[in-house]
Amino acid sequence: MDRFVTRLAGAALRLPAARARRITVTRDIAVRVRDGVPLRTDHYAPDLPDAPTVLIRTPYGRGGPMRLLGRLLAERGFHVVIQSCRGTYGSGGEFAPLVHERDDGLDALDWLRRQPWWSGAFGMFGASYQGFVQWAVAAEAADELRAMVAVVTASATRDSTYAGESFALDTVLTWTELLQAQAVPWLARQWELKRGQPRLVRALAHLPLAEADRIATGVTVPFFQEWLRHHTPDADYWRLRCFGDRITEVRAPVTMVGGWQDIFLPAQLDDYARLRAAGARPRLTVGPWTHGSPGLLVAALREGLDWLDEHLAGRPARRRAPVRAHVGGTGGGWRDLPDWPPPAVPTRWHLHAGRALDPAPPAGARPDRIWYDPADPTPSLGGPLLVAQRAGAVDNRPVEARPDVLTYTSAPLDAPVEVVGPVHAEIHVRSELSYLDVFVRLCDVDRRGRSWNVCDGLVRVAPGRFDADAAGVVRVPVTLWPAAHRFAPGHRLRVQVSGGAHPRYARNPGTGEPLGTAVTLRAGWREVLHDPGHPSVIVLPVLPPPSTAAP
Repeated sequence: MDRFVTRLAGAALRLPAARARRITVTRDIAVRVRDGVPLRTDHYAPDLPDAPTVLIRTPYGRGGPMRLLGRLLAERGFHVVIQSCRGTYGSGGEFAPLVHERDDGLDALDWLRRQPWWSGAFGMFGASYQGFVQWAVAAEAADELRAMVAVVTASATRDSTYAGESFALDTVLTWTELLQAQAVPWLARQWELKRGQPRLVRALAHLPLAEADRIATGVTVPFFQEWLRHHTPDADYWRLRCFGDRITEVRAPVTMVGGWQDIFLPAQLDDYARLRAAGARPRLTVGPWTHGSPGLLVAALREGLDWLDEHLAGRPARRRAPVRAHVGGTGGGWRDLPDWPPPAVPTRWHLHAGRALDPAPPAGARPDRIWYDPADPTPSLGGPLLVAQRAGAVDNRPVEARPDVLTYTSAPLDAPVEVVGPVHAEIHVRSELSYLDVFVRLCDVDRRGRSWNVCDGLVRVAPGRFDADAAGVVRVPVTLWPAAHRFAPGHRLRVQVSGGAHPRYARNPGTGEPLGTAVTLRAGWREVLHDPGHPSVIVLPVLPPPSTAAP
């Protein structure tokens, strides 16, 4: 039955033909690591001589989709070893995110070396946390690690957790609840999901945040408490849990698969840039996906198999382009590129009086004012979220109708504008409070007036972080998510500016109280300036139109 299922799955996913005729599966092997903790491990063995190995280490269990993945890879000529991280799905010890993955991963490699079927080479494969564990061992696995397939993941998670020096509340608390729910009976979990996860919803709205994990899960979760406390950029805590400082030592060929609306995209593209600067040739695919999109998983399997075939098994590659990027919007589609980012023209679109957006510099104008109240925080809508059902591009008109959101919109475009690459903004702000957030979002307004989010970013402002001029105006640099989007003729560009996006980011209480214990909320006015001395702007990487051959 398993072979019949994988045959159907392989055909549906358009995978290469199976090579192995028979797969032998050994489950629940107790692989003991250096401190004696047993890590439960499954082995899928093909009936092929000298087959290389693919190692997958995961906190999400070895059944269901992982069982199917194990058989699909094994049938295509690989020993597949799937191991549960410590403290999850039968493995001993306590799960502490990122703490043990280096040592446990290297010990798993040592176990592989001692197996009679070991060929001397292995690759690693996985998405999200399954990618973090790859980076944890990549620099020390030496020449035996021949290929990495890193999907919606990055070598370091600190900047994603505290994007813009705020706190990615929705992602972190949702993931905390997800991990705790793995121990809940299946029927009880389905009932909670059907009810809309009311405990999680209450927890996301609760203050102080130090109590949110208990409200969402019924227990106090140690790593959630630690992440609330250790949020300073130079914290030793995060140095031990990030692996980007050794990324230039990684010699294994790396393929990366990401999504334009994925929570880890900026960090993943930083990894790509650092590998390229070190002389490596990673391969990159970025598509129209969120963190949990089904299309992402299909693409990752196809891209991953192609990479493993080429670099681990020595078979010809089916793809040649080093970068493939999906350009969203009307008239977009997949593009093959020589590198990332492609050459583009930085184009400044200025905020103007009358809520206009235009490439021309602004004339003198009074600032626009909004009142931000953290007791009624500006809500987040779509965008890069952990839960696929709520993430991605959505119609932003409901949030744009709020009085605490400013919008600046261009005239209808006469010609297409193709934005591909890094996006950033500079917003000049004056506030009666010293502690505030600045959220900026770029949208595509179609001919029907629907406003679809393309990319966004948030920055937390605190005394001393940015200089203020004599008039109390602060120029706030905001790095948005990278983008690949085609704005069609007749569409309009729109920029939103607001004081937050809750619960995607923890609300700024306006008081400077510590992240986990803040309970006092202060509302206040803030002004967005757009005059010649304070030109608020979004800078878009615009691809030049294709050259026209001379007649």
